[in-house]
Amino acid sequence: MKTWLWGLLLTGSLVASCHGLPSQGNAPLVVREVRYRVVPVLAGLEHPWGMAWLPNGEMLITERPGRVRRVRSGVLQTEPVAGVPQVLAAGQGGLLDISLHPRFPAKPWVYLTYAEGTREANRTVVARLTWDGQGFTDRREILRVSQSKSGTQHFGSRLAWLPDETLLVSIGDGGNPPTELAGQLIRLQAQNPRSHLGKVLRINADGTVPRDNPLGAKALPEVWSWGHRNIQGLAVDSQTGQVWATEHGARGGDEVNRLQAGQNYGWPAVTHSREYFGPEISPHRSLPGMVDPVWVWSETVAPSGLAVYRGAKFPQWQGQLLAGGLISQAVHRFQVNPQGEVKEVGKIPIGARVRDVRVGPDGLIYVLTDTPKGQLLRIEPAP
Repeated sequence: MKTWLWGLLLTGSLVASCHGLPSQGNAPLVVREVRYRVVPVLAGLEHPWGMAWLPNGEMLITERPGRVRRVRSGVLQTEPVAGVPQVLAAGQGGLLDISLHPRFPAKPWVYLTYAEGTREANRTVVARLTWDGQGFTDRREILRVSQSKSGTQHFGSRLAWLPDETLLVSIGDGGNPPTELAGQLIRLQAQNPRSHLGKVLRINADGTVPRDNPLGAKALPEVWSWGHRNIQGLAVDSQTGQVWATEHGARGGDEVNRLQAGQNYGWPAVTHSREYFGPEISPHRSLPGMVDPVWVWSETVAPSGLAVYRGAKFPQWQGQLLAGGLISQAVHRFQVNPQGEVKEVGKIPIGARVRDVRVGPDGLIYVLTDTPKGQLLRIEPAP
């Protein structure tokens, strides 16, 4: 049964004022209704995490326990795709994101991120596999996080391609207290440029390091930005090239960040978060040399999955950010103004934990729900 939902788009002087755009004087306020519906596409997915489209319209969907599922003509195939590496499926770990090379199928490479190891010693890995039309072959590990860690939290693991065909990889800070590394709380690694933990990394398609990575000798060569807690939403605007991220706080303090090469985003020295069972994590909301978030949620939404809408099906939403929420169980819409400032302008209720949000080749919006009986949903214009 289809679920029908409605959204409102405000245009005219009120929206210009809300988003910092130039005033339109005394132009009348126009309210235009944007009608949409949330349609179930398929069920039977176990904790799905990421999705990608093949050129023929088929889909590949990762399941955290360690499977890639193929979708043909809207039908979930019974047998998982062959050739998937073994993963550590525990806690937040498992098989995570998936992405195709930008010039697929000329370069028939599929990229997977996953947790590897044991509960006592594990790390995030990126593998490049070759798609032969039926399954994966020629698996090559092209990135391994520099340090192993204990526990099963904060693997990060989103993938996004820059216009120059280099690959961004988000890596979590390793976990919450009391998890430690080298005698200190592991989350402090986010402020250590000689660690991969709490970073966004940039690599070439074969795993080598681009010569123009921003931090030089003061950091590990793959580091592109730092001071992150656990980015599970990462997207590049295909029109502007701007990189956006949504990042988990602890108790409160979830963020939207406008990412720039070489910048420090503050965690945990600067944060709006509090400990899960205790006081604020830092007294600082801003510090010199650290970049402030462009949006902080006042209530925990646990953001996961992020897309920039560039399509024809929802012209009123052109250029907006679409951010999934695990706790909010919704897709949050953000308007972006020319200065890169954002404001939440709408929320699409989903009614289940939203793990991933993508804009499909058809211009419709697709959502994965993270449950033992997860679904693929489609957001489309209502007639």
